[in-house]
Amino acid sequence: MYRLEVNHTAHPDLSGLSAQTQERVNRAIERLAQNPRPPDNKKLTAREGYKIRVGDYRILYQIDDGAKVVVIYRVMPRGDVYRV
Repeated sequence: MYRLEVNHTAHPDLSGLSAQTQERVNRAIERLAQNPRPPDNKKLTAREGYKIRVGDYRILYQIDDGAKVVVIYRVMPRGDVYRV
């Protein structure tokens, strides 16, 4: 099992979501602790890390297998997340 860390850049992203969306995103993040590379994840090409899709939102994260840590660093709408 991996430990989850939410980076300071992701906190405002999460707090700005509607309650329903926030619940769905939080469930997806919790599942990453069990399996940080689920079948629907994709490796990012323009930067380091991975992404998973939750509706119209994308969760960007990095995995440290040695320390068994998943770091969530962005949660944004699909169109905005790659511009940052």
